[in-house]
Amino acid sequence: MKKKIALVTGGLSGEAQISYKSAITVSNNTDREKFDVYRIDINNQGWWYEPVHGEKSAVDRSDFTILDQGQKIHFDAVLMCIHGTPGEDGKLQGYFDMLHLPYTTCDAATSALTFNKRYTVAVASFAGINVAKSLHLFKHTPITSKAILEQLQLPVFVKPNNGGSSIGMSKVDASDDLDAAIEKAFKEDDQILIEEFISGREFTIGVFKSKGIITVLPITEIKTNNTFFDFEAKYLGASEEITPANITEEMFLQLTTAAKRVYDVMNCRGVVRIDFIYNEEKAKPFMLEVNTVPGQSEASIIPQQVRSMGWQLTDFYTAIIEEALN
Repeated sequence: MKKKIALVTGGLSGEAQISYKSAITVSNNTDREKFDVYRIDINNQGWWYEPVHGEKSAVDRSDFTILDQGQKIHFDAVLMCIHGTPGEDGKLQGYFDMLHLPYTTCDAATSALTFNKRYTVAVASFAGINVAKSLHLFKHTPITSKAILEQLQLPVFVKPNNGGSSIGMSKVDASDDLDAAIEKAFKEDDQILIEEFISGREFTIGVFKSKGIITVLPITEIKTNNTFFDFEAKYLGASEEITPANITEEMFLQLTTAAKRVYDVMNCRGVVRIDFIYNEEKAKPFMLEVNTVPGQSEASIIPQQVRSMGWQLTDFYTAIIEEALN
C-alpha cells in the first residue's frame, strides 16, 4: 500500500518564495508508484491543503490531518520543504514529534541549534572543526563599532544570526561602513553574527543518511563576481557553481571528512548542506554554516550534486523519505 506523504512548503519568512520553488522540484520528482503526495502550504494566513483539483481547505492542527474528497487523511511522514521558520528552526519538528509523525529533516534540537549561526559555529569549534572568529550581538544590548573592531579584524561579514538565503548580509571592508551593515542585519533579526573574513575558495557540500550510512554528495565550488555568495548570487544566476569541484585529493579528503564530522557532531538527519571556505595558506577548511533544509529548486545545488553522483532525483527523494519512515 502506498504511503501518504505531506509535502510541506511555504513558511513565515522571506524565504517562502524559495520554498515554493523547492516544492515544485520535489513534487515533480517524488515516486508516485510508492507515495501519495499531498501539498500543504503553511503561511501567514493559515495551514492549507492544496489539492491539484478543487478548493484548498484548512489542515486540522490537532492531529495534522486533512479532508480529501470527504476522506480523512492521516499521513505516514512529512517531506519538509520550508526554508526558514517554522520548518527549519525546529518549531514544526517539535510539533510533529508530539504527534509521533516522522519527517525528513533533522530533529527539533538540531534544527534549532543549526538555525542559530553563532551556536552552530560554537558547537563545531568545540568539536575541533575550524571556524572563523566571531561576535554575537543582541538588539537589546548595543555595542559600539569601536568595541567590535577591538575584538575582530576587518574585513568582516555581518549577518542575521537566524535565517538564510543571505538576506540582510553584508561584507564590511571599512570601519565607517560597519554601523550601516549592523542596522541592515538587525532589520532581519534581533541577533546578529559578525565574523572575520577568511580568504579562500568557497565550497558547499550536501550530506545525507540512508540505511544508516552517511553519504557525501559531490562537492560544489562557488565562484561569484559579487563580494560574496549573496541572495543574487544564489538565486539570480550571479554565480558559477562547479560540480564536481576541481580540487586536489588532499582537499577532497579534508572537505569530505569535515562535512561528515559536522553531520555527525550536530546529530543531523535527512539531507543537509554545509558551507566551507578552504584557506589555501593554512591548507585547511573552515566551516561557515549548516543548512538543514537546503534549497531543492531546479537551480539549487543539492539537485546538481545528486545528478553529478549519477542518481535520478526520484531515487534520491525515495531514499530520503524511506529513511524518515524507518
